[in-house]
Amino acid sequence: MSSRKRKPTFVLVIPRFEDIFHSYYAGEIVRGVSLSASRLNADFLIHIVDRTNHQGWLDSTLMDINYIDGIIFADIDNDISVVKKAIQRGMPCMVLNNILDEPMNYIAVDNHAAARNVVDHLIKLGHTQIATVAGDISTQAGLRRLDGYHEALQAKNIQVPRTYVTFGEFLRTPARAAAKKLLKLKERPTAVFAASDVMALEVLDEAREMGIRVPDDLSVIGFDDNPLSTTGSVKLTTVSQPLMEMGRLGAENLYLISRGKVKLPLKMVLPTKLVKRQSASSVGAAAKQ
Repeated sequence: MSSRKRKPTFVLVIPRFEDIFHSYYAGEIVRGVSLSASRLNADFLIHIVDRTNHQGWLDSTLMDINYIDGIIFADIDNDISVVKKAIQRGMPCMVLNNILDEPMNYIAVDNHAAARNVVDHLIKLGHTQIATVAGDISTQAGLRRLDGYHEALQAKNIQVPRTYVTFGEFLRTPARAAAKKLLKLKERPTAVFAASDVMALEVLDEAREMGIRVPDDLSVIGFDDNPLSTTGSVKLTTVSQPLMEMGRLGAENLYLISRGKVKLPLKMVLPTKLVKRQSASSVGAAAKQ
């Protein structure tokens, strides 16, 4: 008699970080997976793992195909070897938020193109002094958003000082420190691209405390379209990405993969959209009034 459970059971692996239970990214991925779990009548176990030590991500109980039907990696911190290890054990896998050259299943957005689009928009508004608060570059999202920022500036032959590149790690406290550093520069930037809305909101708060008006004196653009981006006095211009849809599609396609009903590898890139609100305007907007 097979020991396989009758009810399909999958694991959602999420790297642990500060404020994970308040994270918009993690919350939306879990919501999407949960929607699919109900529709598929499947169980999903959430496995929160260490960000820095990946060796413990895949213990023996996770790798038993008699009990686990597949694994969704909410992110892999650029560690493809973790996924390879699971695949070698015959475990169906789905990676979210990473575009991979390897023959692996993934559902992601093009973070590089989305970041370029943000900077291109700021350049069209007349900005050349454009700084960034980058995310955690151990993640593909953080690294590619930073690369997109650099590439957009290079394409227009715009050179910015090294001090314009700061790191907020997708977290509030480092982002606040990065914002302070940028806004106290002698040659203060006229625009800041923050690689997440949480970090962009820290830039807005710091600007307000320093008496810098947004968007008259400073334009700020975030990334995520977190509901928090519309709650302040200045509504945040940002990049909308379909995170819940990413989780939903990840779960549904992993279910089909586990039953051999999908041609492999499955590679899916979902669209992003620049959402224009109040926090970005043409350079020197206040002087023109």
